[in-house]
Amino acid sequence: MIDVSPNDDPNGSDSIIQSVPLSDPSPDSRWFQNEQSAVSGQPQLPYSIAGYVDAIYNVALSYLHETLDHIALVLLAYSILCIVLYRALVHRERRWLVRRAHLPQCNRALLVTAHPDDEVMFFGPTILELRRRQCRVFVLCLSEGNHDRKGAIRRQELWDACESLGVRPEDITLVNATHLQDDPAAEWKTVTIANQLLRQVESLDVELLITFDKDGVSGHPNHCAIYYATASLCLSGMIPSSCKVLTLETVNLCRKYLSIFDLPLTLLLSTNWVILGWKARRAVQNAMRLHNSQMVWFRKLYIVFSRYMVINSLREINKSDVEFEILGT
Repeated sequence: MIDVSPNDDPNGSDSIIQSVPLSDPSPDSRWFQNEQSAVSGQPQLPYSIAGYVDAIYNVALSYLHETLDHIALVLLAYSILCIVLYRALVHRERRWLVRRAHLPQCNRALLVTAHPDDEVMFFGPTILELRRRQCRVFVLCLSEGNHDRKGAIRRQELWDACESLGVRPEDITLVNATHLQDDPAAEWKTVTIANQLLRQVESLDVELLITFDKDGVSGHPNHCAIYYATASLCLSGMIPSSCKVLTLETVNLCRKYLSIFDLPLTLLLSTNWVILGWKARRAVQNAMRLHNSQMVWFRKLYIVFSRYMVINSLREINKSDVEFEILGT
């Protein structure tokens, strides 16, 4: 760089021309000079690999910041939508906007579970909604949950939890059979379960049968076995035509722990659902705490964050659905 400065010499000589050393150009300015040189046909300055990497890193970082800002705004908008929608659902004067529960009308319903605590851990909202409609709910539990040698304790916990949800003690049936033990490694025979189910359906004259779907919500083999036994009864036409069958939908792990923030997806994707108000949600949580023998740390987290404490989405199955699911597996 050439610096021209006026001469302060009293003799009045010409201006003094001084040479100022150039500073080392930055990678960005060097890239600009190279581009200008390429256009003018002048020789290009050498551009190092480190300069390319640094330029690419800066561009990627700016795009990342912009993307994260957009994601944050979307999550904020989605959260606000969930809260507003939930308040509209549970508010008594606004229930005409969206129905808080959509279930078939019935006077007698049978809930079939595998272990004590399943009735609250997964089906609590459904039980509360049916009892609110004055529907008589029968509970059939196919094992006493003796996997940890706590069968007697869990039996009493089952009765206490069901009573807290409004189920009569005489409407609870607990099966204690050697071939239906609480054990993920034990194979529950479809025929054995189907016989138990059919006996209860016919003797109780129920209009609604509720149980797990083919994935069993948690993937427990005992849960899944109940579905396949129910499906076999549907295929054979042994379930009375007056009795509808609903299965509790299994959702992915992310949705499972979204609590009320799974609400829009439930309303969009499900045909039958139950959504509890905050007070009713606490009733389900308190009922779950009555299963004190099962209150390990991760179940304490479950009752706080799980959608199954506040939302149940169910699907009605028929013969054609069962044929497709069973033949496809």
